[in-house]
Amino acid sequence: MSDHHPARADAEVTLPRLLGILSDPTRLGIVRVLSDGAERGWGQLCAPVAKSTLSHHLKMLREAGVTVTRQEGTRCYVTLRRDALDTRFPGLLSALLDAAVSEDVGAHVTERARNS
Repeated sequence: MSDHHPARADAEVTLPRLLGILSDPTRLGIVRVLSDGAERGWGQLCAPVAKSTLSHHLKMLREAGVTVTRQEGTRCYVTLRRDALDTRFPGLLSALLDAAVSEDVGAHVTERARNS
């Protein structure tokens, strides 16, 4: 796994790039799951795509500055960069998430139940 994460101060997260990344229903679904601010293990994310495809979507989100990934041993954990996105684009993420929920976009991405 590459550890490439745009720095929070970088202007790499442009509006066209952010909108392009979030135009995919699976990536928007991942953001919906992560929007509560909790860190998730990659294995907790469930989408009707191959693991390699889900990994590709997570990589795209990370490289665009939408998420941050932390590796611990062989496990990877992902978190939404909500504060950074809200600072750069005030209100945009909330508006996109509200629209996604109302139009049921990305609902196919869920979180697996954790083993107790």
